[in-house]
Amino acid sequence: MNEYLESIIKRDPAARSKIGVILTYPGVKAVFFHKIANFFSIAKFHLIARMISQISRFLTGIEIHPKAKIGKNLFIDHGMGVVIGETSEIHDNVTIYHMVTLGGISPSINSDDQRNTKRHPTLMDNVVVGSGAQILGPVTINKNAKIGANAVVTKDVPENAVMVGIPAKNVGEGSKDDKVFKPYGITTDSDKN
Repeated sequence: MNEYLESIIKRDPAARSKIGVILTYPGVKAVFFHKIANFFSIAKFHLIARMISQISRFLTGIEIHPKAKIGKNLFIDHGMGVVIGETSEIHDNVTIYHMVTLGGISPSINSDDQRNTKRHPTLMDNVVVGSGAQILGPVTINKNAKIGANAVVTKDVPENAVMVGIPAKNVGEGSKDDKVFKPYGITTDSDKN
């Protein structure tokens, strides 16, 4: 828990204290509820799991399917309107901003054919997803990639890519040796010194 809270404080200049993060950050609450819902989902108490996820959605504005796989230190900043689909996989130290969808692209017909198939994205370590971005389908966003605000991603994204637009295009590459958190994939003059 301490490592998780420290990771948020390092990524958010508005975070002043661990207790403040616990009490006022909806993303922290949503991740907490997801851990409980995921436990019940793994135990095959699917209705209880979905009820917990819906209570979390009501309280936080963030919807995470109980079966989604989430690694350590997921930071959902602001959070309102975030949707994380059933077969989504989120690895370690990922940052997601508000109004992001990790969704599927299959139509809501032939649902039986779609059960137990990978329909949602995989986000590898250190990915940053900007506000309003839509990542759709069973695509992989590789390590250290940055997805710009309102981008629509429907294809795999290489490591260190900076993706913007509709449809999203790779406009550059972040530094492979980046030790500084750059939430929007932008290098400022002060970063170059």
